[in-house]
Amino acid sequence: MTATVIAGPAAPPRVLHAPRRPALVLVAHGSRDPAALAEVRRLADSLRAARPELDVRLAHLGLNDPLLPEVLDGLGGSAVLVPLLLSRGYHVRVDIPSALAAAPQVDGVIAAPLGPDPLLTEALYARLAEAGWSGEPVVLAASGSRDPDAAVDTEAQAALLAVRLGVPVRPGYVAAGGPSVAEAVASFAAEGHRAAVAGYFTAPGDFARLAAAAGDGIASAPLGAHPLMARLVLDRYRTAARTLAPHPV
Repeated sequence: MTATVIAGPAAPPRVLHAPRRPALVLVAHGSRDPAALAEVRRLADSLRAARPELDVRLAHLGLNDPLLPEVLDGLGGSAVLVPLLLSRGYHVRVDIPSALAAAPQVDGVIAAPLGPDPLLTEALYARLAEAGWSGEPVVLAASGSRDPDAAVDTEAQAALLAVRLGVPVRPGYVAAGGPSVAEAVASFAAEGHRAAVAGYFTAPGDFARLAAAAGDGIASAPLGAHPLMARLVLDRYRTAARTLAPHPV
C-alpha cells in the first residue's frame, strides 16, 4: 500500500530587510528672525517631499528649537549631518563634531558645507535674475568668519559666479573679515560701476538686510528654499552616506 503524505501549511516566505537609510539631519545656524526659521522649515519639507523614504530632521546650532544635541539624543543607528552653512568655519570644525561626539549611540558622519559648489552658482544666478539683474558687476555678500578657510571658500564661490555671469564678482562681508559689503560696492563705484549685491545667505535675517542696505543697486534674496538648495543638500548627503556603507543611500 502506498502511503499518502499530506503536506502541512506552507512556511511563510522569509523577508530579508534591507538596512535602513541613514537619517538626514539638516543643521541650520538658527536665527531670531521668524522668517529664517520658516525658510529652513520649507527647505526641510522640500527634502522630505523629494525623498519620502528618508528620515529628515531639522536641527539648529542655536536660537531655535530643536537644538542639535536634542535631535541627536532622539536618534539611534546611522545619520548624516548636513550643515546648512556655505563655508568652512568654527561651526563645521568644532560645534557640529562636538555635538556628534556627545551622542555615541549615533553612527554619524558630517557632510561638507554647501559651498563652494556649481549648484550654488546657479541658485545665485536665479536669485539675481529674480531681482532684475541686467549685467552689472556683482558683490557676493557673505556673513564672514575669522576662519581664513571660510574666506577661501567664499572667494572660490565668487570666482564660480563670475564665470557664470561673465562680469566681475567680488566678495564682501557683513560680520567678520574684509572687505565689507559697502567697501566692495564702493570699489566698483570708484571704477564707474554700480554693483548688484548677491545675498550669499541660507535664510533671511539681519545679515541679509544689512548686506542689501550696503548697496546702491539691486540686491537679491537669500538662497533659502530654492529647489537647487534641496538638490545640493541631497548631493552632500549621498556623498557622506557612502562612508557609512553598507547602508543604502
